[in-house]
Amino acid sequence: MTDQYAVVGNPVEHSLSPEIHAEFARVTGQDMAYDRIVAPLDGFRETVLKFRQAGGKGLNVTLPFKHEAWELAATRSGFAAAAGAVNTLVFRGDAVVGYNTDGIGLVRDLTRNLRLPVRGKRVLLMGAGGASYGVMEPILREQPQLVVVANRTLDKAVALVERFASLRSCAPDGVSARPYEALAGATFDILVNATSAGLTGAMPPVPEGVVAPGALAYDMVYARRTPFLEFALRQGARVSDGLGMLVEQAAESFFIWRGVYPETRSAMALLRRRMIQ
Repeated sequence: MTDQYAVVGNPVEHSLSPEIHAEFARVTGQDMAYDRIVAPLDGFRETVLKFRQAGGKGLNVTLPFKHEAWELAATRSGFAAAAGAVNTLVFRGDAVVGYNTDGIGLVRDLTRNLRLPVRGKRVLLMGAGGASYGVMEPILREQPQLVVVANRTLDKAVALVERFASLRSCAPDGVSARPYEALAGATFDILVNATSAGLTGAMPPVPEGVVAPGALAYDMVYARRTPFLEFALRQGARVSDGLGMLVEQAAESFFIWRGVYPETRSAMALLRRRMIQ
């Protein structure tokens, strides 16, 4: 019997996860099906348990339910514990196990696909929402030189930094929170926009001059050239959208579920072709 998986969210019609996992199943020869499930905003738990009771094996979780998934999980594995958010659920008997693969996806895209090691780099992380919580620990585990979290509301950036205080030693020059205006005079080798500003044609108020020579600017928004990426290009940076992160975090979910790690190049090529049609 074909194993059943899905992505659950609200809205979820836009999700590329079914196409990604179909390609992973094809290249690895796995017998599985993957669908989209729209959960009512007040019915996430019931939707998940109904899927499990029907024989479902696992779920990806997207907005706005990642924190609810964290609360639902009886066990939080890997990076999920500190992130406070879960994007991958596995059903093991009566237990619901939660993982967060977002940060793994980002780091793998940077280090494998873009061939840019994080170790020893000065990293600017823009935004202090759920996306930043999901990637903070994996970034720090790569031993950057320093990490600065910038946010319009400084208190939120401070709370994010304090959440990961036990990992400060991973960055020799420290982990700190700053308002955007306090970035003036600093330069960074990796600049990650973890805000959703690009979805509305806006950008975080990062000042000019923060892009170091040879830097990479990365926007988690995918399939569009955001104002932040345009800004970074004018500053002489390499740029990347978040499609690779999307595919790589899906590959980690696939591995958690199936015990097989798929190659990701074909899935990325498939999505790129689809987006230019």
